[in-house]
Amino acid sequence: MSTGEPSAAPTDLLAPWPLQDLDVPALRRSGVRPVPFRQFVLKVHSRCNLACSYCYIYEGADTSWQDRPAQVADETVRRTAERIAEHARTHRLPYVRIDLHGGEPLLGGPAPLVRYAAAVRRAVPADCQVDVGVQTNGTLLTESALDALAAAGIRVGLSLDGGTAAHNRLRTFRGGRSSWPAASRAARLLARRPETFAGVLCTIDLANDPADVLRSLLELRPPGLDLLLPHNNWSIPPAGVAPADPGALGFPHRRPAPYGDWLADAFDLWWANPGPAVRIRLFAEIIALLLGQPSATEVVGLSPVAAVVVDTDGAIEQVDSLKTTYEGAPVTGLDVHRHSFDEALDHPGIAARHLGRDALGRECRACPLVDVCGGGNYAHRFLTRSGFRHPTVYCADMARLIRHISARVQAEIGTSP
Repeated sequence: MSTGEPSAAPTDLLAPWPLQDLDVPALRRSGVRPVPFRQFVLKVHSRCNLACSYCYIYEGADTSWQDRPAQVADETVRRTAERIAEHARTHRLPYVRIDLHGGEPLLGGPAPLVRYAAAVRRAVPADCQVDVGVQTNGTLLTESALDALAAAGIRVGLSLDGGTAAHNRLRTFRGGRSSWPAASRAARLLARRPETFAGVLCTIDLANDPADVLRSLLELRPPGLDLLLPHNNWSIPPAGVAPADPGALGFPHRRPAPYGDWLADAFDLWWANPGPAVRIRLFAEIIALLLGQPSATEVVGLSPVAAVVVDTDGAIEQVDSLKTTYEGAPVTGLDVHRHSFDEALDHPGIAARHLGRDALGRECRACPLVDVCGGGNYAHRFLTRSGFRHPTVYCADMARLIRHISARVQAEIGTSP
């Protein structure tokens, strides 16, 4: 049986934690069991019709997309569905979540998405529920495509940086033409189909006013929103954060927090909004964690990550956000044609994300906010030649936001969360 370790490569030296420093066999002997996958991110198309300047796939350090088939083959679809079914049976999973991704997954039209969803549903045990969604930039979403997706029980998530053309200045077609006219048409189509509209993913652009972004997105009537920090790290930091070395991080939550300020302003507007409640996942998860509930997202909290990616060639990979760290970072060396998902559970990069507090560095373990922050997004912790055992590069921002939300919740309920 494969050990699940990536093939040897010089790039492994970029992240000794966890690739070299985590002894997975010893972990298993000590009684730490793997957490089965419940979310499967299945790549349908590996190309995109946009050229977003912050894209974690096409602008990231990892360039493996260039060697992937543009579209997933029928045999890969069939084999992936069988592997998901095998995993569901082995672990008696009551449900699995299927996220159809790209690139831009609608570049091949809705038919490949419908076939992939149908293949998984046919393969899994009858008592395993399959929830299917697709994440799109919306530029290719038409009424007929939406009809086909809705009929197949596929919910549609839309990626936007706000509800105006100016907010989406970084989301352009190749050549620089704005994607907003096509994306806004998709938003209007989805607003009329709330049963199929999964919500909006919005990457924060500090040039956009948070009140304008939130109000404009709420006008699109999404059932939910998620506000995402750009995928930066200590080696490729966001604007205003200097690159760091392993011995100089100290307590980075004492740094300026421009993203935390932006999010705190957005939270205040959302908290006071008198209109229909729209769930903003980041805010809702932080509130739940402050009140002692477990997290359901990799961005905050200490719950194990239960997601895995299958690329268009069948490669089993870690989550795509790792593509922003170094060449080959998501690689496991496994694929659905030859390996099971259980083998992937013993890859050190995947096993590390099941360890909760034990996967964190000393700064995070000593922090009073650790149970809520959880160290932040795993990819945001990366430092070249050191790995992922550091606070998130957005440590100061997360501390600012968590403390702000805690104060607002405490004032509302009259007791300390």
